[in-house]
Amino acid sequence: MRLHDLRPAKGSHQRKTRRGRGLGSGLGKTAGRGHKGQKARSGGRIRPGFEGGQMPLQRRLPKRGFKNPFRVEYEVVNLGDLNRFEPDTVVTVDLLKRHRLVRRNLPVKILGDGAIDRALVVQANAFSQSAKEKIEAAYGRAEVV
Repeated sequence: MRLHDLRPAKGSHQRKTRRGRGLGSGLGKTAGRGHKGQKARSGGRIRPGFEGGQMPLQRRLPKRGFKNPFRVEYEVVNLGDLNRFEPDTVVTVDLLKRHRLVRRNLPVKILGDGAIDRALVVQANAFSQSAKEKIEAAYGRAEVV
């Protein structure tokens, strides 16, 4: 066998169909586009949501709600999750990320769900009132960064 004898495996290679190249091709004349109309024309695509000139659904329905552009979204951590740290540890945002308590790059807020039984110095962007009270009751400190 020589290089010039190489051929693709039988049935693995199929020729590209050449549309609109005569009746003998099986896809001549209208080239599989049917007769006339917008879909038969070149560049004749209908944009998504177009309903033939009728007022489209997304314009018939009323707008709802209000999106506050100044809303601050927090990554929240509950107090009960902080019990995994040793007493007198300075709990920072980086430490929370390392322990997978925080995953996204958002400001961190500590919420007061659960109990804390050790004195910790917790540094976060925000605290709920109950979280701050519980941390200080356990002889720890809540520091806003």
